[in-house]
Amino acid sequence: MNGPEIHLTFAPELHVFVPAGRRGGRTAVATDGSSTLGHVVESLGVPLTEAGQLLVDGVPVATSHIPSAGESVEVRAVVRPQRVPGAPLRFLLDVHLGTLARRMRLLGVDAAYESDDIGDPALATLSAKERRVLLSRDRGLLRRREIWAGAYIYSDRTEDQLRDVLERFAPALAPWTRCTACNGTLGPADKDSVEGRLEEGTQRTYDVFAQCTVCGKVYWRGAHHTRLAAIVEEAVREFGGAAA
Repeated sequence: MNGPEIHLTFAPELHVFVPAGRRGGRTAVATDGSSTLGHVVESLGVPLTEAGQLLVDGVPVATSHIPSAGESVEVRAVVRPQRVPGAPLRFLLDVHLGTLARRMRLLGVDAAYESDDIGDPALATLSAKERRVLLSRDRGLLRRREIWAGAYIYSDRTEDQLRDVLERFAPALAPWTRCTACNGTLGPADKDSVEGRLEEGTQRTYDVFAQCTVCGKVYWRGAHHTRLAAIVEEAVREFGGAAA
């Protein structure tokens, strides 16, 4: 780009996306005179899903703004909790976030997940079709214009990923109400009705069961319940909801 020169400042939260030389404060950028401010911001590495308010000479502008020479641009981070238009709040996770999807489902959050890599165009289209917030660590995917809404997952640790999503979007929590395998809703199940799906030891030991209304998977408070309950209790304590 060799057109009008503008000056940009990025919020500290966005420094992870921009080159090291642009993290210290106000930096000069030559534009082409026709690209939008949103395009300029993305060309410098910041997905628009992560950019909050854009200020030009202190005045809020849309991503469609065409920069002029000498403008001073401030790129702020997304305000948390982030309000997503439309209801209910639902999510779509890419192929690399399966563990996070299961943790979100454990907390009762609607989290669709593609265990097969269906490709970026299909994921973006599905996000738009079902009006789901697309979660990904793929910056290129989050730059696709088709997606309805999206968010970058900053950490590669599941615990940090979960906390980040809950803090950013503040979804309503309803633990133990959603199938961690398929995202369907759970309902109470009579022991006799699920007996054929249980191992002999489980039949002898447990009497209270739940079953997914979609895939039929049966749940009970087995050996892993203590570990899962600790995850639920921590999330509820920090972000609200009902642990029972």
